Amino acid sequence: MELSSVASMMSLGSLAIERTYLCSLVFRVLPKLLGFAPSSLKKFCKDVHQPRTETIVGTSPELPQDVLMGIFATLEMPDFIRAGAVCLSWHSAYASLRSLGQYKLWPCLLYTSESAGDSSACLYSLTERRSYKLTLPEPPIRSRCLIGSSHGWLLTVDERSEMHLLNPITCEQIALPSVTTLEQVKPIFDEYGVLHKYELSWLTGRATHYSSPLIFALDKLRDEFHYKAFVFPDTSTGSYIVVLIHNPVRQISFARLGDDKWTWLPHHLLYCDCIYKDGLLYAVSITGDLHTFDLSGPTVAMNTIISIQRDVDCEYAYIVQSPSGDLLFIWRLFEDLKLEPDPGETVFWNTTKFRIYEVEAAGSKLKEINCLRDHVLFLGHNESLRLSAEEYPSLKANHVYFTDDNMLWTLGFKNNHRDMGILNLDDNSKEELVSSQLCSNFPAPIWITPDFRNMNLASGAAYKMVQ
Repeated sequence: MELSSVASMMSLGSLAIERTYLCSLVFRVLPKLLGFAPSSLKKFCKDVHQPRTETIVGTSPELPQDVLMGIFATLEMPDFIRAGAVCLSWHSAYASLRSLGQYKLWPCLLYTSESAGDSSACLYSLTERRSYKLTLPEPPIRSRCLIGSSHGWLLTVDERSEMHLLNPITCEQIALPSVTTLEQVKPIFDEYGVLHKYELSWLTGRATHYSSPLIFALDKLRDEFHYKAFVFPDTSTGSYIVVLIHNPVRQISFARLGDDKWTWLPHHLLYCDCIYKDGLLYAVSITGDLHTFDLSGPTVAMNTIISIQRDVDCEYAYIVQSPSGDLLFIWRLFEDLKLEPDPGETVFWNTTKFRIYEVEAAGSKLKEINCLRDHVLFLGHNESLRLSAEEYPSLKANHVYFTDDNMLWTLGFKNNHRDMGILNLDDNSKEELVSSQLCSNFPAPIWITPDFRNMNLASGAAYKMVQ
């Protein structure tokens, strides 16, 4: 697989050979956008078909700014960046879209590789089938656990088991409230007053008797405590909410931008996935329960939307919102596994199928569906996504693009294989996503939708930027 750097994508010198490609791309999109034949577009372009070996001189396609913006808004991230470097008029359209946040968000696979270095990650484009190297801020990305991604942000855990938000495109990084502000974690200081261990209790909102607390070194707590995390824009306040699923038994805590500690939701446990919709946090559990939490008031109320009997082979559940707002409840099934291998063998755990249910409008019934038609699912440690293959033509309709989010794998057996690939819902056949020889097993590869937008920290004094 070819590996490029983001710096080379943005270099004008490297774009000399890209100009014909970019122009042809623009003029493939334009007829559909404007509704007329490609032959009638000649009046917009002068000397587009110059030799590929020429440098970028001469006249760029003379298209109106609003037309350019309409075209650029359809491009995947690498082409969007390249287009912005072609000429002044194209850069102006690119810059306008960036400032407005009106560009297309394409899912990519983010992974690390030993050859790329400890502080670099690779971003794999499904459209181009190539990877781009990203140099990221400290601490080294290969030393962190990746426990979530949403809205262009990674949620990471460092070697002190502290959490950060990281935008891998802009390199903005934000420290989240300390892990010691979570209800189940207490700091342990040495004789000099220096933090050197954590105490993890088995506190839940449903148990009356607890086992003895466990003691962890600073870098070991994350292997047992953190499971999955999300960041959601809160349109009612113009801020953000970070949601963490954590142990013991996969409970939920959350923090708003500006909070200096986490708020525990003790109502339930065994959660697998969350989304934030219409001011409500939706959370699905491994037991088949779909709950909502209203986080807007001083106290948090929980409501049960629906419960479904758990499939014996299921280990994870997902809740997915479609672009139209409909909800899907999804079971991930594992029928090919060996957790107690024979001598000389290794542990493995493979996804074999997905069982999908549509949550009916009233929220009281589930309807099993066997086909997504022209839609595509992205599942794993990311915020679960449902996209249209018509709008994203490089994706395969009625397929599930999945990565490994098994806590045993991602935090326990760090050097084991990764359960990821592309599954065809027609016949449950699978194909490889990227070569396992290219990806490091730790941190586990994760889906992300790259985004240029940074967070507005004006109201978040307790969240600090990490230089």
